[in-house]
Amino acid sequence: MMIEIDRKLLSDLFDKAVINPRLRQNFDLRNPDDNGQRILNALMPGTIVPIHRHPQSNETVIILCGKVIEIIYDDNGNEIERVHLDPSLGNFGCVVPTGAWHSVEVLEPSVIFEAKDGKYGQDGSETLADYEDKAKTPTPSTFSNSLGDLKKNIEYIIGMECQSGNIETPTPQDIARILNVPVEEVRQCMKEMGL
Repeated sequence: MMIEIDRKLLSDLFDKAVINPRLRQNFDLRNPDDNGQRILNALMPGTIVPIHRHPQSNETVIILCGKVIEIIYDDNGNEIERVHLDPSLGNFGCVVPTGAWHSVEVLEPSVIFEAKDGKYGQDGSETLADYEDKAKTPTPSTFSNSLGDLKKNIEYIIGMECQSGNIETPTPQDIARILNVPVEEVRQCMKEMGL
C-alpha cells in the first residue's frame, strides 16, 4: 500500500507529538524487511534529542516543514557546526557525516525525514553520555549487569525503539534477549522503573 506524505499525515504526527512526553513522534516508512532507517520525525520545541552518533552510516536529514538547527559536536561535546534547516529560506537538509556527534534544536514545530543505513540500536549508534561513561569506566572483561547498568540499557533500548518508529515498549523477553540477561532481572528492573 502506498503511503502518502501529505498535510493530513503531518497534522496527525503533530497531534501525537504534542501529547507525547518526549515532544516528538516518529512515523516509520520502512517495509518489514528493510535494514535501514527511513522515518518522518515530528518535533516540537523543547524536545530533547541527546547528542548521538551513527558510526556505520551517514544520516540524511530533509526538513518538510518548520525550522530546526542540526548541530555537530566534537568528541568532548563541544559544538563545532550549526546548520539551519528552514525550507522557506531554501535550506532543505543536510547529510550528517558517518560517526559525527549530532543533535537537533527545534525552533518551531517541524517535521524532518531521516534516512541512514542500519536499524537504530542495532548499528552501533550511541549517545555521547554513554560514550563518556565508557571512557570513564575501566573496561571489564565481561559485560556488567548491575541494576544501574541494566536500567540504563533498558532506557537505551526503549529509546532506540522509539527513535526507529516503534511506539510499543519492547517486552522484557525482547530486552533480555538483546542484553543476554535473565528475563526475571529485566522484569524486576522494568517494574521498579514503572514500565
